[in-house]
Order: sequence, then structure tokens, then C-alpha cells
Amino acid sequence: MRATEEQRFWSHVVKGPEPDDCWFWSGAIGDDGYGRFWTQSANAGQRAVRPQRYAYELLTGARLLPAVQLLHRCDVPLCVHADVDPLRSHVMPGTHRDNMLDRAHKGRGGNRWTALFPRGASRDEQVRRSRALRAAIRADGWDVDAITRAVNGIGPDQPTLW
Repeated sequence: MRATEEQRFWSHVVKGPEPDDCWFWSGAIGDDGYGRFWTQSANAGQRAVRPQRYAYELLTGARLLPAVQLLHRCDVPLCVHADVDPLRSHVMPGTHRDNMLDRAHKGRGGNRWTALFPRGASRDEQVRRSRALRAAIRADGWDVDAITRAVNGIGPDQPTLW
């Protein structure tokens, strides 16, 4: 018996125990630190989509136009927690401008041309953290300590303060 596309999708999602927890993608990750999910359709053939986009369309029933981006309220690139209730959803539709304003407002957009002290993780660091988070989820499932270490870029051998 072959799994449906939706079953295949959910097999890569690890949901936290609380209603407001992130839902982490544990499947493929691109070189930008965001997940990739392969879909198949008769007219478009096989293509990779971002899993948060797939989840949003699946759970809300809304079709997103290609120009629409999904902004992460939680700022975790592997989170796919979508909900019809915008107060519960971790992803929300917006424009590129909305995404850039959100990025600036949260202090993730600094670079050597726009800030005295760069803030936020570099692209390579973001990819490393996403892959570390995926590895932690695959190894331990929903383990708060392992997830926190991976999201914050803390190595497994680094001691804690307390």
C-alpha cells in the first residue's frame, strides 16, 4: 500500500504537546535552512514546495498565489504550524515587503551595510541550525532540551549555566 501525499507529508511533521507549540519539519532541508517537500501533480509534474506552504494550504483551504509569502511568527524556519485561526497559526500570509518589515522589526536583518553590528544568523549558520534541529527531532522526538539547544545553536557538549 502506497502512502498518499498527505500521509507522506505528515510523516515528516513532529508536533509539540501543547496547542501553541511549533510543528517541526523533519524531512528534506534546502540550502537556505527551510524545508522542502516534493509533490506530484498531473499538470505540473514533480516539484519541491516549502512544507509550511503545503501545510497552510492544506489546513486553511486557501490557495496561495506564487507572490504570497508566509511569515513565521515563531521565527523557526522548520515550523509548519498552520491554522485557520491567525492567533494560533505560526505562519501567516504576507508580501515580500511585510516579510522585510517583520525581519527588521525583529532585528534579524542587520548586515554590514545596514547596521553597525550585524544581527541574526548568517545563511550558513541558519542552515546548520535547521539541520541540527532536524537531527535532534529525528533522534529524540519532542525533547525540549534538545530542541532548545538546536534552535539556539548550542552544541551538545556545551555546558549549561545552571
